[in-house]
Amino acid sequence: MPSESETTPGPVLGSRSWDTRCCVVGGGPAGMMLGYLLARAGVEVTVLEKHADFFRDFRGDTIHPATTDVLAELGLLEEFLRLPHTEIPELRLGIDGQTFGLVDFRHLPTRCKFMAFMPQWDFLNFLAAQARQYPAFRLEMSTEATGLLRRGDQVIGVRARTAQGDVEIRADLTVACDGRFSVIREHADLPVREFAMPIDVLWFRVPRSQDAPPTLGYLGGGQIVLAIDRGDYWQCGTIIGKGTLTQVQAAGLAAFRDRVAHAAPFLAAGLAALTDWDQIKLLSVRSNRLRRWYQPGLLCIGDAAHAMSPAGAAGVNYAIADAVATANHLAVPLQRGTIAVADLQRLQRRREPAVRLAQALQRQQTRQLARLAQTNPPIQLMRLISHMPPVKRLLGRIVGLGFRREHIRSPHHASQR
Repeated sequence: MPSESETTPGPVLGSRSWDTRCCVVGGGPAGMMLGYLLARAGVEVTVLEKHADFFRDFRGDTIHPATTDVLAELGLLEEFLRLPHTEIPELRLGIDGQTFGLVDFRHLPTRCKFMAFMPQWDFLNFLAAQARQYPAFRLEMSTEATGLLRRGDQVIGVRARTAQGDVEIRADLTVACDGRFSVIREHADLPVREFAMPIDVLWFRVPRSQDAPPTLGYLGGGQIVLAIDRGDYWQCGTIIGKGTLTQVQAAGLAAFRDRVAHAAPFLAAGLAALTDWDQIKLLSVRSNRLRRWYQPGLLCIGDAAHAMSPAGAAGVNYAIADAVATANHLAVPLQRGTIAVADLQRLQRRREPAVRLAQALQRQQTRQLARLAQTNPPIQLMRLISHMPPVKRLLGRIVGLGFRREHIRSPHHASQR
């Protein structure tokens, strides 16, 4: 639990403070989309991002067809698609030199019948640029939320740290969008249900020395490798057993490079650039869900409410859907200054069933990934699925659209800078 000094508002020597209708903590996909949508609706909103920029490696690069439809509904799709990106109409898996198409987006009832791969920092900068067109939007970079401000049981804002000193931001509603290790969630002491995950992921860069087929995953030699095309390098991930990093390191970098090259031979030449374990970062796979996403004056969405496994690359899609639903439900109450606990309850009731279903599916997928990393590649099964168009299209709907799509229903305030 946070201490009384952290949660009780009061003057701080040399501090700055201001008021806003909504304070969004975290400038990831959920936070930036929500900030944009609320400002578009004429709601005064402040987004706090603890880093000086959005350039974070090892973030999800996937923009799903459901999300590109949201951008189309906002009139932003054409401009978005002018940014450098890769379009993948079918997710394919490479096994021992053979390639199998497994997830088909080409028949979805969407404007974009593909998954787009774009560095997340480009996507976040794009959303920030769009949001800045509205005078109701304020983005505070290098501003790290450190605690909650309360009046009795009511959250009335946050305390944050900046290079110039501490600040207090008072708000009718604080929305935690600060990720899997949410500081705001911790200070709110909201109960969390954790789900055991059998895998972790190691992320690393490999210089690009040759082209490869548009295949996301590669399997072989007891290794599963993801390779995302970033132009002059591959952003790669490989699956290891939960908590086995020490054993992987003990086997040595040469053995690690050999296993990765066995699964994805086109990476072999570039893997020589991996000369130190400091170049390889651990993503501790975590899956959990808040039992209650809110307190009076506080709401958690995205990974702060429900951390997702990387299986199916669904996290960004569900974070965006949360943000759209939040704006749809709360923009008008925020405009009127009448935000109530019942509004937050309705938002959780709308979003939680889809999240529960997605997380249950992800747990099954993650267990399958863990087994695949320890057994011989299931070539016959992959060949069977690749020759079953209805199955591939069903998987395309589940991955590309998720459960319970959200559409733009929040108002549009025409005033722009």
